[in-house]
Amino acid sequence: MRLLHQLVTSNNQAESCVVTSNKKLFILLPPSEGKAISGVTGTKFKELDGTFGKTLAKQRAEIISALRIENGGSQKLLGVSGAHLLRAQQANLALRGAKTLPARERYTGVVWDHLDLASLTSAQQKFAEKNIIVVSGLLGLVTASDAIPDYRLKISASLAPMGKLSSWWRETISLALNKYCAGGVVIDLLPQEHSAAFVPSEKLLNEYFRIDLATKSGTAGGHDAKAAKGRLARHLIINHKAPDKALKSFKDLKFKVRVLKKF
Repeated sequence: MRLLHQLVTSNNQAESCVVTSNKKLFILLPPSEGKAISGVTGTKFKELDGTFGKTLAKQRAEIISALRIENGGSQKLLGVSGAHLLRAQQANLALRGAKTLPARERYTGVVWDHLDLASLTSAQQKFAEKNIIVVSGLLGLVTASDAIPDYRLKISASLAPMGKLSSWWRETISLALNKYCAGGVVIDLLPQEHSAAFVPSEKLLNEYFRIDLATKSGTAGGHDAKAAKGRLARHLIINHKAPDKALKSFKDLKFKVRVLKKF
């Protein structure tokens, strides 16, 4: 109830933005478990960094401190073992002051590979840099252009003393994201565990679509749909001036767009 009250209150401040909106598109994507190593020499990560740094610095600092207490995270917490676990622990213990890369370069998973931002036009890349927003277990929210460190922490993980991170982040992420996207169209391509951290506001957002990709027979796409999700995100960026039409015009040999929720 507190969250809903705050969203309604925030609407009074953003009302003019909603009325005058040109329906700018925002795309929500998950981070990838695969990440590029290291970063740009001379860069040093701080919790205040990036588009949402001032808003989310306190929560980021709490998580970083909790990870230090956990020695970077256990095999159970991080979901990896062996050399992958060692790398993840080392990265998580060195977050403050770590070298950074733009999120668009840090994330190297299937979705991001098929999104392939580097092959888009300069104008399309510029649009994507601020209008693709990632929901992250460690950082809360980042845009595609925000400088971020190497790390490993799923938003579905339970980290003491926060508990399940998707629930712990929900109020803060919802307030920040609804404000950032006020008056726009939000297309949510997040997996369920990430989408659980965001409550979209019907008062602040012009339109909201929660999307997944299903097979032609209607069954959930699952892991196999990740590549198609990257291609869908790319299609939306290329056609960002008409997002409703872009959702309908997307074609894939195996998967089709399925709207799970909209307003």
